[in-house]
Amino acid sequence: MTALAALLAFAAGFAIAWWWPRPARPARSAAASLDTAQALADERERIYADLHDDLGAKLLQLIHTANDPRQADLARAVLQDLRDVVTRSRGEPGTLGDVLADIRSEATQRLAAVKIALDWQEEHDLADPPLSQHQALHLFRIVREAISNTIRHAGATRLRVRVDATQERLTLELSDDGIGRGSAGRGRGTHNMRERAKELDGNVTWRDATGHGTKVILSVALNESPEHAA
Repeated sequence: MTALAALLAFAAGFAIAWWWPRPARPARSAAASLDTAQALADERERIYADLHDDLGAKLLQLIHTANDPRQADLARAVLQDLRDVVTRSRGEPGTLGDVLADIRSEATQRLAAVKIALDWQEEHDLADPPLSQHQALHLFRIVREAISNTIRHAGATRLRVRVDATQERLTLELSDDGIGRGSAGRGRGTHNMRERAKELDGNVTWRDATGHGTKVILSVALNESPEHAA
């Protein structure tokens, strides 16, 4: 776990440094600004390649050599966090449908690795508005943390995800058949989920699932406020 903890700390530090607001700089000529932007883009591409070849390879090795499936899942989650930072910085993520498809694919892979069945439920005519990088990143991180809690703490064999969306709002319900809420909703990870939901003009709550288990309900706005759209 020492190596994994070090990689986790590095990935978290990289993400914070990458997304932290940069201080304003003095105005430059259009040509100088263009040259600077191109130089920064080239440097980003070099960093992306280095991260993929080095840190990504180490995380993959941990995933495939871990003795405990939950330890492997932790490495997999770190790798996905790193990929989020890289891919979401390169361009627009697309529409809600694109992001949900990526979330579903990741969830399927993670849950199958620990023998938890995924029941994904959504309507065929689901609204499909465009999403910003900001919205996509927070949605990924919230759902990833919810699934991590199911894998590591719930003792579940099944997770049902219900998706409902209009052009203005998205609601996700994640219900497992595990041991119940216990301390769900009171840890650091769940605190971060709440903060990310607030960034999306929404909220996340924890309830007892029907019968037994835990239900996580995420509701967020899709018409992003101006202060978050930049």
